[in-house]
Amino acid sequence: MLLLRSLIFNAVFYLNLALRLIPAIGTFLLPRRAIIRTAQAWGRSSVSLMERIVGTKAEFRGLENIPSGGLLVAAKHHSFWETFALLPIFDDPTFVMKRELSWIPVFGWLTTKAGMIPIDRGGGAAAIARMNRHALQAVRDGRQILIFPEGTRRSAGAEPAYRNGIAHLYRQLGVPCLPVALNSGAFWPRRSFLRRPGTIVVEILPPIQPGLEREAFMRELQDRIETATNRLLDEARAANGR
Repeated sequence: MLLLRSLIFNAVFYLNLALRLIPAIGTFLLPRRAIIRTAQAWGRSSVSLMERIVGTKAEFRGLENIPSGGLLVAAKHHSFWETFALLPIFDDPTFVMKRELSWIPVFGWLTTKAGMIPIDRGGGAAAIARMNRHALQAVRDGRQILIFPEGTRRSAGAEPAYRNGIAHLYRQLGVPCLPVALNSGAFWPRRSFLRRPGTIVVEILPPIQPGLEREAFMRELQDRIETATNRLLDEARAANGR
């Protein structure tokens, strides 16, 4: 049954994405917020589909910790799930993403329209400078910049591998950094098509205020996210009897 539900969900999930790209194209002629609202609607529908087909619910804790205005959001990254499920909980989100994603026909064009922040990982100082300009403008516009501080998906329970890019943005932007812990990897495993029933929990932790030194910030960020994530993974294992 798990295999069958996973196959059905994966098919419906990508069909839903493809169908939503059609009206999204029309937002090229509209203000930027139109594509953001379209992406958020896709995120909500995808979360709903996973609950209805697989039986995987979503619980969001600590929403009251989200401050208004420009913000840096550092989220744990277990699976593709958080790339769409986090969108609806912020007012005007933008992702720091690999530049190559903006080259994908239609999808990539829409990320450009949405004002996503591309980063060329091999571009050196010039690429960092471009990212800084985009990010500074985003926070001036009151946007929430979402970044995965480990740079890529990590299996649930894997040793953390935080990169210095998040500290660079924290120092440059001078805005609060909001840590986000989650346990999506227990239900949407990395490099697996299986989707498991249960409750994915996202926990929004209190923001880290600007002004910390690089080393102190990195220690604080990693400690907060990893401690909460491990606790959420333990909750998932206990609920599922594993």
